[in-house]
Amino acid sequence: MSLVAAGVAVVLVLVLFAVVKIYNRLVALRQSTREGWSGIDVQLKRRANLIPNIVETVKGYASHEKNLFEEVTRLRAETGMIASDDAAGRQVVEGQLSNALMRIFAVAENYPELRADKTFIELQSTLAELEDQIQMVRRYYNGTVRDLNISVETFPNNIIANMFGFATEEYYEVEQVIDKAVPDVKFN
Repeated sequence: MSLVAAGVAVVLVLVLFAVVKIYNRLVALRQSTREGWSGIDVQLKRRANLIPNIVETVKGYASHEKNLFEEVTRLRAETGMIASDDAAGRQVVEGQLSNALMRIFAVAENYPELRADKTFIELQSTLAELEDQIQMVRRYYNGTVRDLNISVETFPNNIIANMFGFATEEYYEVEQVIDKAVPDVKFN
């Protein structure tokens, strides 16, 4: 075996080793992203299961808010019909559902006896805890998406990613009306 052939063999082994290493990293990042999405899905299902209790509790005090209750019920059902891996569709409906829930709690502000109701207080506390957990898993998911996207888009990983069908993922960002609201500041 000539020196040139040995050199070529060493280069090929090193290239193969690099390809395997990059491929394995991409697989690990894709799995982390899937795990992160699963965490979001679990928390959103927990929240969806809590919604009927919130609606029924508030409905007893604010029966004239029928349209709002129907909207929340419709949106909750709609979240169940969206495929678990449809992040874009899920984000839209979850944003609408979050906004509707905020409106329910705004309605509750008009009913002091409801705000003092033990069941309502517990439901509100549970929902607040769930929203915190959703934020936490959303941050984890978005971090794994960021790492995957960087890895898929940087050289030489992008070559390997394209060869094996790895793609970038979308961040999970739920738009909420409250986040866009401009505070009304008045100076007297």
